[in-house]
Amino acid sequence: MGATKTDLFTKKQNEIAMMAKALAHPARIAILQEILKTNSCICGSLVNDLGLAQPTISQHLKELKAIGLIRGTIEGTSVCYCINPKVWNQYKQLFADFFKESIKNENNCC
Repeated sequence: MGATKTDLFTKKQNEIAMMAKALAHPARIAILQEILKTNSCICGSLVNDLGLAQPTISQHLKELKAIGLIRGTIEGTSVCYCINPKVWNQYKQLFADFFKESIKNENNCC
């Protein structure tokens, strides 16, 4: 299997692709929605709220944290997670800009 050729694409294209990849699992979407709904740090209720195993939740949190979309703080024996507003807003704008593109000729498609 060959390596990806990310250097062929713009920084913005790579950023959008990385974000889309990080969001490309329904569990991650559910985790983000739960954190947003709670509107505060979540410290361990995700297992009960989503019905997924702790290792599964941890792996998805790790992926979301790796791209900076969430951040975690250690409180006692648990890690609490919240949305990183700066990164959230950056990616929100990236997707908004991407979807602003319009189809030039809607009637001339294969």
